[in-house]
Amino acid sequence: MDTQHGAELCFPQLFNTSCKKPAAPLFQVWLLRILMPPVSLLTVVLNLLVIISISHFRQLHTPTNILLLSLAVSDFLVGLLLMPAKILRDTACWFLGQLTCFLYNYVCFIVTSASVGVMMLISVDRYVAICDPLHYPTRITDRRIKLCVCLCWLCSVFYNILLIKNDLLQPFQHNSCYGECIYVTDLIAGTTDIVLTFIVPVFVIIVLYMRVFVVAVSQARAMRSHVTAVTLQLSVTPKKSELKAARTLGVLVLVFLTCFCPYYCVSLLGDELFNSSSASFVFYLFYFNSCLNPVIYAMFYPWFRKAVKLIVTLQILQPGSCEVSML
Repeated sequence: MDTQHGAELCFPQLFNTSCKKPAAPLFQVWLLRILMPPVSLLTVVLNLLVIISISHFRQLHTPTNILLLSLAVSDFLVGLLLMPAKILRDTACWFLGQLTCFLYNYVCFIVTSASVGVMMLISVDRYVAICDPLHYPTRITDRRIKLCVCLCWLCSVFYNILLIKNDLLQPFQHNSCYGECIYVTDLIAGTTDIVLTFIVPVFVIIVLYMRVFVVAVSQARAMRSHVTAVTLQLSVTPKKSELKAARTLGVLVLVFLTCFCPYYCVSLLGDELFNSSSASFVFYLFYFNSCLNPVIYAMFYPWFRKAVKLIVTLQILQPGSCEVSML
């Protein structure tokens, strides 16, 4: 009996302090081990193509694409680091140590906060482009967007180190045994995180895109009206390309919110549910969003399909390839 019981432990040599191996259903474990690794690999590859495309071709160095580049970096980290670590935590014992557990939780929070921040910046970018097109070239510049993206990531790094500092100062305070990786937050930190990472950003994104939607619809109706069309010739209206970009990015934002809101709602219901296997689905749904974003680019952006073709055929290695016309 002792031998059988020891086989169920993560660390049989630590008989009294070792955790038991995860008791998830066998089909769920094999499903995660078979399905999720290819999704993780696909997420890494697709977002790497986005990163190379926008970084290499100079014509793609626009404010909007800089935001997409930042989002692709966070999605790349999800596929490279967070998905494999999540699979390990849900299907096996955590044998990577407490420091690695802390780093996993820390990077997870940074990537989440940075993604939300970039989505807010995308909403602001589309709001100015559609609602104030006359001032868009002067207000939304490459330099300002790069500065905003850097500030977004820096704020995520410093904000989350404050949020998770207790686990760094007392790394084993929430662990009941060896072989588990959990995160527990206090009431003040949890409430702050609710407001700054969920309620405020989602509210801002929804309000800005509702305004963009109203303006876009009014412009479309105006174009169908001969009388209004004459009036529009004397006024400043958003370009057709900007309206198309707003629709594409609107799909991107909608998919993000669809995947993000269940993830955060579950994490807000309590630490026990947050760390339980029953909540794994919404976490994987949020991570799966990182794989969907490049698919959305491929569906709506001809420049991305052209860039992928040039990358796969190694034409980007030719001299002067960065000057190729992509639009």
